[in-house]
Amino acid sequence: MTNLVEIRGLTVEATTDSGRWFQILKGIDLDIAAGETVAFIGESGSGKTTAAMTLLGYARPGCRISGGTVRVDGHDMVTLSEKERAALRGTVVAYVPQSAAAAFNPAATIMDQVIEVTRIHRLMPPDEARRRAVDLFRALSLPDPDGIGDRYPHQVSGGQLQRLAAAMALIGDPKVVIFDEPTTALDVTTQVEVLRAFKAVTAKRRIACVYVSHDLAVVAQIADRIMVLRNGAVQEIGSVDDILTRPTHPYTKELLHAFHPDTGGRIAAAEAFATNSVPLLEINTLSAGYGPPQSNGQPLVLAVKGVSLQVKRGTNLGIIGESGCGKSTLARAIAGILPASKGDIQFDGRELWHSARQRSREQLRDLQIVFQHADTALNPAKSIEDILGRPLTFYHGLRGKARDARVDALLDMVRLPRALRHRRPAELSGGQKQRVNFARALAAEPKLILCDEITSALDTVVAAAIIDLLKELQRELGLSYIFISHDLSVIEAICDEIIVMYRGQTVETIIPSARQQPQHPYSKLLFSSVPKLDPTWLDTLNLDADRMRVA
Repeated sequence: MTNLVEIRGLTVEATTDSGRWFQILKGIDLDIAAGETVAFIGESGSGKTTAAMTLLGYARPGCRISGGTVRVDGHDMVTLSEKERAALRGTVVAYVPQSAAAAFNPAATIMDQVIEVTRIHRLMPPDEARRRAVDLFRALSLPDPDGIGDRYPHQVSGGQLQRLAAAMALIGDPKVVIFDEPTTALDVTTQVEVLRAFKAVTAKRRIACVYVSHDLAVVAQIADRIMVLRNGAVQEIGSVDDILTRPTHPYTKELLHAFHPDTGGRIAAAEAFATNSVPLLEINTLSAGYGPPQSNGQPLVLAVKGVSLQVKRGTNLGIIGESGCGKSTLARAIAGILPASKGDIQFDGRELWHSARQRSREQLRDLQIVFQHADTALNPAKSIEDILGRPLTFYHGLRGKARDARVDALLDMVRLPRALRHRRPAELSGGQKQRVNFARALAAEPKLILCDEITSALDTVVAAAIIDLLKELQRELGLSYIFISHDLSVIEAICDEIIVMYRGQTVETIIPSARQQPQHPYSKLLFSSVPKLDPTWLDTLNLDADRMRVA
């Protein structure tokens, strides 16, 4: 069997602020054959993306490939000139990014961007490139393959955009493709479609693939072998079956354990939920949406349609559903960021104005929201000290030494070193940024925190640590959470009650502590779409009947 990728003794170094170089990848060896998929697994900072990007001959700013060889189809990407590497990118080796939304130019049509590689490398005439792109759209199970290329990126869903990013990578007929966490931010049903499309196309073309992920269940469906990385070193490498059923390294066992978050501690809260009759938050027939108001007073696009719910003091409510079901819109309406068009919001016995601008400072303080993407939620120009200090001054009037002491206390609270206070967000890992994001909400000393997909971009170990942290802070501070997610294992681990949303409405309420099984067809679809640690799960999954029932 021909190896398309041969890595020997690969080391990568990064530089510190003082100019000292230190190793972040430590002597990696790996072969990948044609038609084989090898998954790189590990927590944030393990080096998995850094290792994958060396196949492109690329190292991040401040890093360098300092040793070893990286041969891709016989070409050593380490010793080639940048011009020679550029000639291979897109034709021999291609890359599918984690965030397709960030990879596309919003001002250009999808077709123009997908076929750009063929123009840059002069691979074929434009008409032939468009025909090949349409064939790829069809192979990747995209809707309207003949017409979708005429749209702009904002006119397609996240799952469709992710498949279009794959089409962009595959248009040049590469022999090696790097998939960098391409399904991380997708809901479970969309993820199934994307994984099936990736698997079918790469198998048909006998492409050697590197699949970077933190999700072992996803990896189990698409990979042939798994390489486990930690602190830049290979801990274990083996077949999917060996890694999942017979792991030998303690760290691999830790990853497998983190795949099943601990649900302990919620039974007592569930009892409180049953006995405490006074709701902290109560919403009645709330509607919200986007666009100009119509003659009936409702917005042009109604994303949330008459939703009612309650959150009892000291308990947690989970809201699940596919992308576009209205769960994030509901969170924004509760927070007052997107004023509701109809309905009532009662918080702590008092009615809340629909718009945050009309709410008192005390009401704003009591109800905080933590957004999904810490990268866009944190000001990149400000230090962590400034980011955490602003709500301390705004809500509590703290300044000087009192504010500094409280910043230290907040960093302690979310288990971050105090030395990070002088850094900016770009200098932190994804998990660290999300902890800062959460610490900023805690600075207000709220009673309820809206958590909007806060673990979706985190690896399994870091996400499990964040969930444990939220539970601990809840016990210490008496917090309540509304947890919005498409990750059912996370929702079940922390929530006392789960609401299923579908097309802007609630279709079912589930109590995890009662071992209650979903009854609605859409709820069944969601729960059955969660990947299992079984390599045969995706191939044997049949969701068509369920989809027909909820269409």
